[in-house]
Amino acid sequence: MDGIDVSVWAEIEKAEKENRRELVLQGANTDKRIQSSGGLSSKLYSLTLLNYLEISQCPSLTEINEDIGNLIHLQSLILCRNKITSVPKSIGKLKCLKVLDVSVNELQGIPEEVSQLSELNTLNVSCNSITSLPNGLSQCVKLSTINVSKNGLAALPDDLFSEKLELLSTIVASENAIEELSTDISNLSAIKVLDLSSNKLSELPSELGDCPKLKEINFKGNKLKDKRLEKMVNGCQTKSVLDYLRAGGRGKGKGKGQSEAGEKGDAAGGAARNTPKKKGGARQKNRNQDDDVDELDKLVLKVLHVSDSDSATSVTVKVSAEVKDVRPYIVCCIVRGMNLHSGNSLKRFLVAQTKLHDDLCARRTTATIATHDLKLLKAPLLYDARTPDTLKIAPLGRKEMKAVDLLKQLQQEADEQRKQKKRQNVSGLHKYLQLLDGKSHYPCLVDAEGHVISFPPITNSDKTKIQKSTRELFLEVTSSNCLQTCKDVMDALITKMAELNKFTFDNKEADGSDGEAESEPAPAEGNGPAGPELTVLQVRIVDMDGNLKVVYPSKTDLTAEACSNLRVIR
Repeated sequence: MDGIDVSVWAEIEKAEKENRRELVLQGANTDKRIQSSGGLSSKLYSLTLLNYLEISQCPSLTEINEDIGNLIHLQSLILCRNKITSVPKSIGKLKCLKVLDVSVNELQGIPEEVSQLSELNTLNVSCNSITSLPNGLSQCVKLSTINVSKNGLAALPDDLFSEKLELLSTIVASENAIEELSTDISNLSAIKVLDLSSNKLSELPSELGDCPKLKEINFKGNKLKDKRLEKMVNGCQTKSVLDYLRAGGRGKGKGKGQSEAGEKGDAAGGAARNTPKKKGGARQKNRNQDDDVDELDKLVLKVLHVSDSDSATSVTVKVSAEVKDVRPYIVCCIVRGMNLHSGNSLKRFLVAQTKLHDDLCARRTTATIATHDLKLLKAPLLYDARTPDTLKIAPLGRKEMKAVDLLKQLQQEADEQRKQKKRQNVSGLHKYLQLLDGKSHYPCLVDAEGHVISFPPITNSDKTKIQKSTRELFLEVTSSNCLQTCKDVMDALITKMAELNKFTFDNKEADGSDGEAESEPAPAEGNGPAGPELTVLQVRIVDMDGNLKVVYPSKTDLTAEACSNLRVIR
């Protein structure tokens, strides 16, 4: 692709001049420049300091130059919603790449060189025309999430089920033509989410029951031979499906009681099989019960079921249609019992949140966390997308202003930082400015009084800022990548909160005080937490018509093996 007048590509010129680490080229204006100049500027491939590159929503973009391999420091490469027909083999040179998103394009396949990306943890090739995946994906030993939905796959490669992929937790392969699920699925010790809905499966392997962390499965839209199993699948009964397969249902694998007879014959056959083993079965049942009791003794995890009318679960978030193409995914919940008053507990919590942003959220490129004082916001909430000149927020530590003015101010501060420190890196909110480049609308969370309380991925509102006196927190995680990313980040955040709360409680018990300075007012009597246990309450995310989109925590979130000192109300 030939280079074009640099003045047309001001973003690239600016990134080169200021040694930027992030660059976003997106939307109609970018698409027009690509169309008029016959492609992207060749200067793009000389920005070797980039660690985040996004080129999206450009129907005129049909190819990426082999020179993409020059960007050896890239950690995130987002090329979604274009019309790219092939991924260059030089992709294999990006040894630091952690996130590769080439969803919603016109790809027929992806090169085997992808298997050379040893740091890759997220691969999204959904909504293309891919008919087969390359072998060698087992070499991507840090792979955590793979999304191959809405393609033309007849099978998943065998080495996707390798024991080497011990971090692989999510496989989304819905709306393909997959005819069989490998019995080696049990090799994936970390698998939590498995979606093979709307494929051509006729049987399910009993080895699914051997996946210790599997909590969410979806096999709807497959014509299974076992109609009893199909009924469970269509009823979203994950536990029932797994129990049925473990008990020798007619799923394929390990020869566990396969039969083509009807349900009546299956029941009779099951009774005949169990009769001579009654005594041993009883022993096994008692053994399982003892194991369950031991497991519960190790954990302080309580799950309560409450009605929808319970006042504690009255907070809902409506999602407008406008966020679909901006930042579509959000999960929220309420946490009670967090002690932020004692000692440095608030500071430790904020440091932990920053660390999650830098690590798990990849510097806010995959997800963004926001925390609020629940008593300072008015429900119901609206998750919306607004133009920079209509979105108004009072950012943390600043007066209320329009988003366009806030970003201009932050950019000026960033430029001043670079001059004063004589280096290209900037700190604080300034390092996230590039994540909004090219966007015509910005996501925001708005309360019932019309106040914008969150502007991801940049900042929260000062109006709902958490303080030492905060007793109930409203937590929010948003992402432009996928819903499961939001849930994983929220799981990690709450687990960390439980750990910090226990640390605070143990230290307080040890020295017999809360460690506060005398000038610091104590919480009102009866308002402080009596112990380290946190209570997590669900928040429902609905569309503008009130139809449920997602609820957190659901039955598959915050599982027992992942957390302690929690009481979860579902």
